[in-house]
Amino acid sequence: MVNRLIAGLLVVPLLDALLLVASSAFLDWRLIVVLVVLTGLFGMLAVRAEGRHTIRRIQRSLARGDPPTDELVDGGLLIAAGAFLLTPGFVTDAVGALLVFPLTRVPIRRVLKRRFIVPRLDDYTGGFGTGSVYTFGFPGDDDGPGAGSTSGGFGPGGPGRGGTGRSGGGDTVDLGEDAYEVEFDDDGDDTSTA
Repeated sequence: MVNRLIAGLLVVPLLDALLLVASSAFLDWRLIVVLVVLTGLFGMLAVRAEGRHTIRRIQRSLARGDPPTDELVDGGLLIAAGAFLLTPGFVTDAVGALLVFPLTRVPIRRVLKRRFIVPRLDDYTGGFGTGSVYTFGFPGDDDGPGAGSTSGGFGPGGPGRGGTGRSGGGDTVDLGEDAYEVEFDDDGDDTSTA
């Protein structure tokens, strides 16, 4: 993962430099400078507007009592978009533009959450962060309730799906009232058998 990040940090400026040199063959250098400055300026205005919109969405989510997870990921993507748009070059401006506008930012956010954020959160919290916890036994426990079933120890709704806690789809056993009665002898010892 770190090697890919370092490779990306080296390849993107190289692509930007090559594209700027290639575009200088058919465009005047002053026009290239104006284009780079204008894309940076336009990008910063777009990031600022989207940032304000994202802050309003965070405030609305918090007022409703909902965790603003999507909005916080959007905020991080907008920070990255600002960095890309301030970096001179056509490739970085294109990546920054993809991260600024909601039409392209939302699919990127979904992919990031599905492939990176949620798995890391599950690893860090043992499933409690996303609700993917076992309702009975332990993962891979073949002796606990639901052994031999296809549910894998989860409730009928699956992991974190609001299951009732019963696994394996077995029948409920009603013990009746006498199962709870305890008799004591004269010494105060429990005489019931388990």
